[in-house]
Amino acid sequence: MRRIATKDAVGKPLGHDVTKIIPGSFKGVAFRKGHIISEQDVEELLSIGKYSVYVMEMPEGYIHEDEAGVRLARAFGAEDIDLVGPQEGKVTFVSRVNGLLKIRVDALTRINLIEGVMLSTLHNYTPVKPDERVGATRIIPLTIPETVISETETMCAREDKIIRVMPYLHKRVGALVTGTEIVDGRIRDGFDESVGAKVGGYGQVVLEKLMARDDPEEISSNIRRLREQGMDIILITAGLSVDPDDATVLGVKQAGAQIVFYGTPILPGAMFLYARLGKTAILGLPACVFFHKTTAFDLFFPRILAGEDIKKEQVAALGHGGYCRNCDECRYPVCGFGK
Repeated sequence: MRRIATKDAVGKPLGHDVTKIIPGSFKGVAFRKGHIISEQDVEELLSIGKYSVYVMEMPEGYIHEDEAGVRLARAFGAEDIDLVGPQEGKVTFVSRVNGLLKIRVDALTRINLIEGVMLSTLHNYTPVKPDERVGATRIIPLTIPETVISETETMCAREDKIIRVMPYLHKRVGALVTGTEIVDGRIRDGFDESVGAKVGGYGQVVLEKLMARDDPEEISSNIRRLREQGMDIILITAGLSVDPDDATVLGVKQAGAQIVFYGTPILPGAMFLYARLGKTAILGLPACVFFHKTTAFDLFFPRILAGEDIKKEQVAALGHGGYCRNCDECRYPVCGFGK
């Protein structure tokens, strides 16, 4: 560090914290160590009696934490991410859109193995909203060799961005409520206030809702009808069970759909079904969606809205984190469910 006159310190990083005291009103840090002194800072430093300050001399080939943080953030974040900062070297990633956070976890791990560099994010596949903070980056020391940053930038330029938010696409959503007891009026249809409300929470609208008895042919014909109406997603509720003659599963098959998976390592939601009928996604929702705040539906529906095609191997991996604690007050997605 070197002591120089405050008026000559513009553009240089402070070598120490500067405390400001207003008698009876305030005492605290006005400028922190590492802060780059600007023209506007000089007058305030003089007003608190700092006519000289200690500044750090930047070694040749090194850059300050603020510059490093900004360059790293630009290398890591996609165009759907806003950058806030730097603040004490840290740059925060903020979502611009309503969508699903996508993290390249393998690349994030490689980044955090680089000496002096850190990148921290929310979990992969976390639903996020505009202006929501999703992560941050900085360097660990106050200064770092410029070559470390440039090599990191080069590595990132060869690959997809590590952090992005996949915006929810506008989908044509149809619903098929199954159950002879519902069609006959013995049990009230609770679709709208449960599943329908969640669909609306993602900015989507259920354009058509049909009902079918526990008859495979009736179910299959209604599935085909919804598809002919141009539905991108068909939600089928109730009727799913472990029975080999389950009418809903048979109806999905008779409609010509290919079942990607039936059954998940997720509780609640073990009996969830996912099938494809051409480009139309079919989601078979077990009865738990009417009784639990958060289920497998909350994990899969956002992914489909974001344009992801769910693979069976991805579902198998969800067993780690797929057990819901059924808390008295549900805080999903601010919890470990599905992560």
